[in-house]
Amino acid sequence: MATAVAPGRTEAPAQFRRPQGRFVRALRRNVQAYGFLIGAVLAFTVFTWYPMIREIIESFQHLHYGVTSFSGLRNYRQITADPFFWQAWRNTFQFTGLALVFGFALPFAAAVVINEFRHAQAYLRILVYLPVMLPPVAGILLFRNYFMDPSSAGLFNQLLHAVHLPTSQWWGAAPSAMPSLVLISTWSNMGGATLIYLAALQGIPGELYEAAEIDGAGLFKRIWHVTIPQTRTILSLLLMLQIVATMQMFTESFVATGGGPESSTVTIVYLAYNYAFQFSNFNTAEALGVIMFIVLGVFSAVYVWIERRGNEA
Repeated sequence: MATAVAPGRTEAPAQFRRPQGRFVRALRRNVQAYGFLIGAVLAFTVFTWYPMIREIIESFQHLHYGVTSFSGLRNYRQITADPFFWQAWRNTFQFTGLALVFGFALPFAAAVVINEFRHAQAYLRILVYLPVMLPPVAGILLFRNYFMDPSSAGLFNQLLHAVHLPTSQWWGAAPSAMPSLVLISTWSNMGGATLIYLAALQGIPGELYEAAEIDGAGLFKRIWHVTIPQTRTILSLLLMLQIVATMQMFTESFVATGGGPESSTVTIVYLAYNYAFQFSNFNTAEALGVIMFIVLGVFSAVYVWIERRGNEA
C-alpha cells in the first residue's frame, strides 16, 4: 500500500533520505561515547596539558616578591651551573640501569614461574601483588626497617651472618644506597608488571610449547624461542614504560634516604623538589622539569622509531 503524502508536499526520493537517516542513527548511537570522550579529553586538558604548558611558560619567568618578569634562559643557566644537577643525572641513570637489571627481569621471571603452576596460581598472584596494595610510604619504610636495617636486627644482615658473609650498611652507606633503593622499588612495584606478563603468557597457544618439547627443547630454549618472541610486544612496551617511570624516581629516595648519604641518592625529581620546596625557587624547578620532559620525549621518540623500524624489517 502506498504511503499517503500531505497535499502540497512532495516526498523526497529514498536515495536522498537514507544518508541523513544513517547519520542521525549513528549520531544517536554514539552520542554517549562522544560524551565520555569529551569528558576524558577535557580532564586530560585541564590536568595534564594545561599544567605542562604553564610549566614551560613559567620556566622562562622569574618571580620576585609577587612580581613575575620574563627572565629568558636564566633559570636554565642556573640549574645547569649547579654541580648537583650533573650528580642527580648520574644517580638517575644509575637507578634506571639497575632497575632494568632487577625490576625488568624479575617480574618476567616470576610470571614464568607462576605460569608453571596449575593449582596455586590465584594464591601466588595475590602474594606477588600484595606489596603494590600497600601505601608506598608504608611499604618503603617496612622494607627499609625490617629487611635492610644496617644493624644486626635487619633480616638481610641476619641471613648474611648466618652463611658467614659480611653484613652490609645497605641504605646507610653511599656505595650500597642506590642498589638498596632499587631492591625496595622492585619489591614494591613488581606485582603489576608480573600480572601483565602472566596474562600475556597465558595467551600463548599451548601447541607451540608442545611442538618445542617434541623437538627436544628444554625449559630455557622454550623460553627463548617461544615465550619471549610471543610476548615481545608486551616486553618492549613495559620496557619503555619502566625506563620513563624509573627516570622519575622520587618516593624511594625521599622516604628511605632523604637524598643521602653524601647525596648519592639525589635524583632529578628529588632535586626539583628541593628547588621548589626547600629553596622556594619554583621557576628553576620548572626549568628542571622541562629539561627532563625533553630528555624523556626524545628517548620515547627514538624508542618508537626503533620499534617501528624493527616491525617493518
